[in-house]
Amino acid sequence: LLEPTRIYVKPMLAAMQKIDVKGMAHITGGGLVENTHRMFPDHLAARVERACWPRPAIFDWLQRAGNVADAEMHRVFNCGIGMVVVVAATEAGRAAEVLGEAGETVYRIGSVVPRAADAPGTVIA
Repeated sequence: LLEPTRIYVKPMLAAMQKIDVKGMAHITGGGLVENTHRMFPDHLAARVERACWPRPAIFDWLQRAGNVADAEMHRVFNCGIGMVVVVAATEAGRAAEVLGEAGETVYRIGSVVPRAADAPGTVIA
């Protein structure tokens, strides 16, 4: 059920030599919602598109077996995303290429958007 936390230091250091990384969030305890917004100032938010990556079956089982709401799943678990890397939209393809060459599986899962004063820092759509 549990796997050790994956460490992304080597592929990220290599990628940072080739692309301009604007932010990174290792999605560990706290899930997607609790980790991604920490990269941004208060006027920006992460918009994560749920349909952009295949969620591993273990998370489907956890959700069903525990009767866990979608919002809680994203708040607590990484749902298959171990690291979020923010780059300029113009560099997204190159970032995917560089990280792919380092053996990483890459999904373009969202964007950085303006954030209203009362809005959450991460929105899962």
